[in-house]
Order: sequence, then C-alpha cells, then structure tokens
Amino acid sequence: MDKGERILYPCYFNATLSREEGRRVPRSLGAKGPSAGDIERALKRLDISSQIEEHHHPAHWFRHEGRVVATWTGKKEALIKKVARAMELKR
Repeated sequence: MDKGERILYPCYFNATLSREEGRRVPRSLGAKGPSAGDIERALKRLDISSQIEEHHHPAHWFRHEGRVVATWTGKKEALIKKVARAMELKR
C-alpha cells in the first residue's frame, strides 16, 4: 500500500455486525450486506479514485468479500464516514 492510500473492507459498513466483529460506522449509517462494489460506487460519487482487490479482511478470511483501495491522504475514519453517508444515498 502506498502512502495516501486507504483500504476499506465491506465489514466496516455492515450494520448487521457488531463493532467487535469489524463494523466501524454507527448502525444508523451502516448497510445490510454491503459489497466492495457498493463502496466503489460511493467513492465514485465522492470523486475519489479507487480500485477493488480480491483480498479479504484478516478476521473474515472465509467470506471473500474483497476490499477497496482508495486514494485518500486524510484520516481513515473521515473517509469511512464520508463513504457511509454516500452509500446511504443509494439505499
């Protein structure tokens, strides 16, 4: 991973998971069963370049959900919240 890139996993936005299981947004901002494609579409809406990879979250190695690498130089938590709000628009 290069400097200025952030990795986002679908579990960060999954409202059905607990914080302990990997969710990083409030349930009210989460989605049920988000995919890497949903994250990528939200990033496109925000005009942030991204790329989907066929990797998985280490704690969820059996799910094969993929991940998204976004070009972002700010704090990761700020990016996660922006993406969650952008995903909320599509729901």
